[in-house]
Amino acid sequence: MVFIVCVFNFDFGPMKQHEECAEKGDLFYGRNDFEIIEEEKVSTKGRVMDLVLPVIFLIFSCITCMVYTGGFFDGVPFVQAFQECNASFGLVLGSFFTLVFMFILYIPRKIINFKDFFEALPVGFKMMVPVIMILVLAWTLGGFVSDNLQAGLFVSNILKSSSISTAFLPPLLFLIATGLAFSTGTSWGTFGILIPIVTSVFLESDPMLVTSIAAVLAGAVCGDHISPISDTTIMASAGAQSNHIFHVTTQLPYALVVASACFVGYCIAGFTGSTILAFGGALVVLGIILLIIKKVKLSK
Repeated sequence: MVFIVCVFNFDFGPMKQHEECAEKGDLFYGRNDFEIIEEEKVSTKGRVMDLVLPVIFLIFSCITCMVYTGGFFDGVPFVQAFQECNASFGLVLGSFFTLVFMFILYIPRKIINFKDFFEALPVGFKMMVPVIMILVLAWTLGGFVSDNLQAGLFVSNILKSSSISTAFLPPLLFLIATGLAFSTGTSWGTFGILIPIVTSVFLESDPMLVTSIAAVLAGAVCGDHISPISDTTIMASAGAQSNHIFHVTTQLPYALVVASACFVGYCIAGFTGSTILAFGGALVVLGIILLIIKKVKLSK
């Protein structure tokens, strides 16, 4: 789907409308959602490496600080240190060291002056306040659905008590995983709920085990991707400085098209056990849906 959209410039739905507005100069689709963003000063002194190096250093320093909190430098194996690390503290340390690195990288070369460098810090904090508020509300809602309403326990009990044919399980698990991840905003939580159920239903030698686990993984990622309360969705819209709801509504049609093709593919895999036929069927369905969308676009 990504290949088709990029190569053939095949956009549709709300995304197409937003792109047309952006081409006319209306980047926020008639709404100024980022009024706190002021006109940026353009500097001709910066280079590409001034952007790339801080990002690389941030990734490296965050990983290093995380394993440091897990005891890696005290002899603990890397994987174990990563598992037992204090991620929050490690990320804070990594971010701090990155700020120091950027100061050393920019100030001596006069890419930015001392005053502007430190004035940018509160501006960055200010821009993150709406994102933090959305994340807190999203985590609260997701926690309420998963912990108070026990959505995962409810779904797992239904699956354990059902007596349907195993051929129906891959498409059914795909739909359940999508809905559960969408409602809770977490793909990893969905993995933890459904994968143990799948492994208890099938034998290790049963080829349907891999197909069913794949259905859970795909459905959970799909549901998390389109969920408005998913932290990854929120951070994606914040990183692109786009309206969060607009981001959700523009990507939803693309995800649903792919999800429809995947559902058919898992139906074929469940009844035939053939991965090749499943992939082929999913691609055919994807092509048919895109052709229908193209004809509808041309008719307008």
